Amino acid sequence: MCDDFIHQGLVEDPRISRRSFCIIATAAAGTAGTALAQDNVVETDVAVKTQDGSCDAVLFHPAGKGPWPAVLFWPDIMGLRPVFRDMGHRLAGDGYVVLVPNPFYRSKHAPVIEGTFDLNNPEMRNTLFGYRKAMTDDGIDSDAKAYISFLDTQPQTNTHRKAGVQGYCMGGELAFRTAAAVPDRIAAVATFHGGNALVTDKPDSPHLLIPKTDATFLVCQAQNDDMKQPDVKEKLKAVFAAAHRQATVEVYPANHGWCVKGSQPYNEAQAERAWAELLKLYRATLA
Repeated sequence: MCDDFIHQGLVEDPRISRRSFCIIATAAAGTAGTALAQDNVVETDVAVKTQDGSCDAVLFHPAGKGPWPAVLFWPDIMGLRPVFRDMGHRLAGDGYVVLVPNPFYRSKHAPVIEGTFDLNNPEMRNTLFGYRKAMTDDGIDSDAKAYISFLDTQPQTNTHRKAGVQGYCMGGELAFRTAAAVPDRIAAVATFHGGNALVTDKPDSPHLLIPKTDATFLVCQAQNDDMKQPDVKEKLKAVFAAAHRQATVEVYPANHGWCVKGSQPYNEAQAERAWAELLKLYRATLA
């Protein structure tokens, strides 16, 4: 989980205000299911039925007949917001059907943060942590199955190819859980600044799920996460090796949050390097 050591300072949307986000979301959805096509990528606001209700999410796919491999895209602790729409759009442009859900749908419709968000403000931070606590392990696993099932029902999805999952910050542990919940579909897992939540001393630690998966992993850790708990990378490597899972575990010379535009730690050069490694993973495993 993000804390005030690894995820410092203000987070602001680099592209658009909350008000404009809502206007665009409304225009894109009209009613859920209306699609907008831009730059040869189709974007559709959707509602995914889950065990606990209905999750608001965004579906992206390339324009054209397809089909293409599916990817579930978990956002960070601040949830579905314009920057993750941009990232989902970009990934779809590389030839994937991408679903970006609002992980906090049980608590609030996206976006769950308003304007500039100060993670150093305890009240603001605790609001997000409250949303996260409403997500039980069983609920996450059930959600993951629902999201993958939703992707597989899309006519643009190539169900003959395996699917991928990726997550940022909090989304890293959710990506691990997804791979264990749907091992027959997930062939690639990528996490970026997943922090020390990937390895804990609790019985539900994400790293303990690795033997239940059937995927290749890309784990990109932040340097300040590594400074705080340097044994995480070695524990991950040991479990991957024992489970005979192919994995790349690397500490990047950038701080927690470096992949997401609008965060103070954003590092364009290292974010682009991580993105290139993500595409390399998907091209090798989802072909």
